[in-house]
Amino acid sequence: MALTVAVQMDPIEKINIAGDSTFALLLEAQARGHKLFYYTPDKLGQRGREVVASMQPLQVRDVVGDHATLGDPVLKNLDEMDVILLRQDPPFDLAYITSTHMLERVHPKVLVVNDPASVRNAPEKLFVMNYPDLMPATLITRDKALIEAFRAEHGDVVMKPLHGHGGSAVFKIAQKDPNFGSLFDMFSVTFREPWVVQKFLPAVSKGDKRIILVDGVAKGAVNRVPAEDDIRSNMVRGGAAAATDLTPREREICETIGPELKKRGLIFVGIDVIDGNLTEINVTSPTGVRAIKRLGGPDLAVDIWDAIEAKRRG
Repeated sequence: MALTVAVQMDPIEKINIAGDSTFALLLEAQARGHKLFYYTPDKLGQRGREVVASMQPLQVRDVVGDHATLGDPVLKNLDEMDVILLRQDPPFDLAYITSTHMLERVHPKVLVVNDPASVRNAPEKLFVMNYPDLMPATLITRDKALIEAFRAEHGDVVMKPLHGHGGSAVFKIAQKDPNFGSLFDMFSVTFREPWVVQKFLPAVSKGDKRIILVDGVAKGAVNRVPAEDDIRSNMVRGGAAAATDLTPREREICETIGPELKKRGLIFVGIDVIDGNLTEINVTSPTGVRAIKRLGGPDLAVDIWDAIEAKRRG
């Protein structure tokens, strides 16, 4: 069953294909005979009830420096698509939210992956708060007194912007830390949203596990080990990828949250787990597919497209 597939993503010429999960999805889609179109979020528009985009036909190949060929732009109504991959990276800001409202107008007649309303209503660091029993102690606020009380109770903490991504602006703060006042001032003028303050987990030095769930079922994982002088395990921040298996506790976490992910139409989700503690549920543009395959695990692009095609068949 050949499908017409559009991908809404960041500029494709700038991606690192070795680790880009969107690129893995495009390779698998093309291998299945699906017709690909590409556009960036700024090319999306709405005319009355119609949602349109200036798209380009796309061909991909797994060749560094020559990974994509784009055709001439053509204005398309999104209703002409069978599937739209919503794959631009955060920040999860008003521009991102606006695009979910537009895409919601064509979903589910056109299958948007992930469901745009659910993406909008389940930001990574807020949705996870539905599962406090699976998490380390966590506070979301921008109030200094609340943060100081939390630090007094829990000791060392990690502080990061609520809608940050890729390990940007993540700080470890000691229970008694002379830098806290300055850091608080910097956050206050830099970030308008609240911040996440989370009990520091020393076991992060052994790895922060990214687990991929497809339609609510755990399918593969990669352990991301931070550099010796860093607490951030994100691979774009120098974290090293290592093969891993799921522990009984991690399977319990996946089985607990999986049904809700499936219910919300969140087909491709990446969760982060440190020492048996769930820290994030990534639904906007999760990564990890290529790293898992490179380390000898399954090709999860196959599982994701199997799930997409099954939903299209109804």
